[in-house]
Amino acid sequence: MPESRRRRRRGRPVVSNRGAGAPGATTRPRPRRNSWLYIIASAFIAILVIAGFAVGGLAGIGGGGTQGSAEGYVEGLGLQHNVMLTKNHLPESQTVEYNTVPGTSGDHWARWSECGFFEEELPDERVVHNLEHGNIVVSYNFTDSARIDELRDVFDDIGLSNVHGVARAYRQIPEGDVALTAWGVSDQMTGIDEDRIREFFETYAGRLGPEGNIPCLNSGVMP
Repeated sequence: MPESRRRRRRGRPVVSNRGAGAPGATTRPRPRRNSWLYIIASAFIAILVIAGFAVGGLAGIGGGGTQGSAEGYVEGLGLQHNVMLTKNHLPESQTVEYNTVPGTSGDHWARWSECGFFEEELPDERVVHNLEHGNIVVSYNFTDSARIDELRDVFDDIGLSNVHGVARAYRQIPEGDVALTAWGVSDQMTGIDEDRIREFFETYAGRLGPEGNIPCLNSGVMP
């Protein structure tokens, strides 16, 4: 049986038409040049990939590229709202007409709220500043103290509430309701749905505020 062409190529050098004595008579030097080209091209691609990761990392500092809008909204998890055009700091004597109830963006007071669960009402103008920092605000309208204690337990069991959570009484929603707000996003429910509240925190806490991921451990006045 005649030897196959593939076997001949593997076992013997292939001679070019220029003759055995001509420089570069075999095809071996050519793969070497291709190898150098391959190495150079691979190094160039590696540099581009590393640079891409570096730029991406810088863009993600402070909570990601979704800050300052509701573009980080997850379909089906709450409602997305238009972000109001301004977010100025106002004196505490001034009130704001927000485009949602509770407020989810817009002008606000210079002092924000500390983290924690409050049984008193906190004005929208104060806690919208918390939203600007990427915090989550839980607003509730319960008259039954047992329901308030139940919501407090749920709130305290969410680890993110220690650094990104404010809960407050709020009479502008129907009695028995709980409203969750982030910057440009809200979710409202009747009663207490622990899984739904936890998912809202895990999805939006520290992600949507235009001033970055700022814990609400201490209240104060931003410059």
